Amino acid sequence: MRVDWHGQSAFTLEGAAATVFIDPWGDMSGAAAKGISWGYPAIEPPAATDLLIVTHEHRDHNAVEVIGGEPALVRALAGTHGTPLGEVVAIASEHDGVAGTERGPNTIVVFDLDGLRICHFGDFGQDALRPEQRAHLDNVDLLFLPVGGGPTIDGPTAAEIARDLGPSWVVPMHYKTDRINFLDTEDAFVAAMPKTERLSSPSFDTAELERGDGPLAVVPAAP
Repeated sequence: MRVDWHGQSAFTLEGAAATVFIDPWGDMSGAAAKGISWGYPAIEPPAATDLLIVTHEHRDHNAVEVIGGEPALVRALAGTHGTPLGEVVAIASEHDGVAGTERGPNTIVVFDLDGLRICHFGDFGQDALRPEQRAHLDNVDLLFLPVGGGPTIDGPTAAEIARDLGPSWVVPMHYKTDRINFLDTEDAFVAAMPKTERLSSPSFDTAELERGDGPLAVVPAAP
């Protein structure tokens, strides 16, 4: 399966069975008024997307209009959703550590693609997973976690979750790169992980990654 990082929490997952896009961002020019610099190149969507997932309704995650075609859509709604790809489980969570009262709701999404169990945490901001959330997260192969702190969990907290879930690979997201001027970098997360592979490209193929005991942190280059 090919994975393309578009910056922040936006990813294309292209498998033999289907293509999935998660958390597209769109026009971010309004962020400048808040002192936010946003320099990621505009998203070039896949030629065809079968499934589009939005984890929560913030502008850097919910720009469904940038994805062409008529993909099936799972949009920021907890539950078990039937899609052409099969079931997508969206787990209710919060964007902060105070029951969503500051930044609202978030969903953690779990689904299967090309024989791999995929989990994307969106903008998870809780101090820890609750038992009823953790119960749905066994046997994850590829995990996407925010690590930049601020409105989400920080690097050490993300690393603790990654070690607990024990996926083959964990990809950090939603952190400071040379394209943006906010959040923390991924360094604290990487320092807390047992193994890391830094890539020279924002894209990778899971077939080319090491798969052994314990989670491998896979850090794509910023697009």
